[in-house]
Amino acid sequence: MSPATRRSESDVRRRLSLVAEPGDPRLRDLLQHHEPGAVLRAAQGRGVLAGRPLPAAWQERAAGLDDADTVALARAESVGLRWVVPGDDEWPEPLGDLDHVEPLGGTAGAPLGLWVRGTVRLDEALSAAVAIVGARAATTYGLGLAGEIAAGLGDAGVAVVSGAAFGIDAAAHRGALAARGTTVAVLAGGADLPYPRAHASLLDLIAAGGAVVSEQPPGQVAIRARFLTRNRLIAALAGGTVVVEAAARSGSLNTLHWADRLGRTTMGTPGPVTSQMSEGVHLALRSGEAELVTRADDVLESLGGIGAEPAPEPVRRTTAYDRLGPDAARTLDGLRWSETLTTDQVARRVGLAGSQAQEHLTALVDAGYAERLGDGWTLVRRADLA
Repeated sequence: MSPATRRSESDVRRRLSLVAEPGDPRLRDLLQHHEPGAVLRAAQGRGVLAGRPLPAAWQERAAGLDDADTVALARAESVGLRWVVPGDDEWPEPLGDLDHVEPLGGTAGAPLGLWVRGTVRLDEALSAAVAIVGARAATTYGLGLAGEIAAGLGDAGVAVVSGAAFGIDAAAHRGALAARGTTVAVLAGGADLPYPRAHASLLDLIAAGGAVVSEQPPGQVAIRARFLTRNRLIAALAGGTVVVEAAARSGSLNTLHWADRLGRTTMGTPGPVTSQMSEGVHLALRSGEAELVTRADDVLESLGGIGAEPAPEPVRRTTAYDRLGPDAARTLDGLRWSETLTTDQVARRVGLAGSQAQEHLTALVDAGYAERLGDGWTLVRRADLA
């Protein structure tokens, strides 16, 4: 394809994105049989393509398309947005998978293109990427965990993708930034509009070393339906999705469902069983929709699949109890703070011979865990705290 033809195709896709709402399943279905230019011409003309009427909203938008395109381009130029489409060098090819899965929540299809603000090439930044999403009303536990996992991924050279929302999303972006890693924010509104507004400085930091992207034209506001539409992009851009805290009806689970449909690795972090903020994650873990992960090494192992190097086992803190030996530990277990037991009583309680119990009780006295009181023995210190 010549540069002029590619530019023309890019222009058509940009203009069509101003006519049809991104993520509309009807657009996905039409583009499976018609070129974007044919759909755009039909919307601007009779409003019929291959005998099928196009949505009235598309026709109305097409009537004012030239003005809308001029405004979008001006807004994009004012904040340094670029329009990236399939066929461009930096286009993330995994987005094409969205054309091959069934709609979810009234949304389907790969984006016509992406508006991008940032310093990185998307294809390079997202060659190894993990999405981290979760509750907006996150707990301190969830925020800390999201940040730690994101920082660990950043250290490993894996980009972190999220939605820049309050709570888990912001913690994930900040964790990646703290590790000097790459992070990509996918917005539900135009990439020129900071959303939420309180995250304007965070989005600037993300763009300085990563990217802020959206399929929505510049100037489009973030509404509820567009958050659900946006979720499919987060799932498709990453090799796997981790949900850190999500209530039973959380929108973050929508991203997990998309990742599952796309064949991506789906993961979740456990929380307190009494926490409503973790109820949705626990349901996903119990149903098998998500793998349990607790740290970045777990995520990397899950992404690696068969043959991947297993995550290192956590260092287990040993205590004096662990070093006692099995029979000595059983003897210690037979003692109590509030009662004095004879050697035979201890032996019967723990299933040892009297001579064995005598030997271990004497050693426990010498170690400071037991005390001899007349003909009996009593507990004076716990070994599992030492």
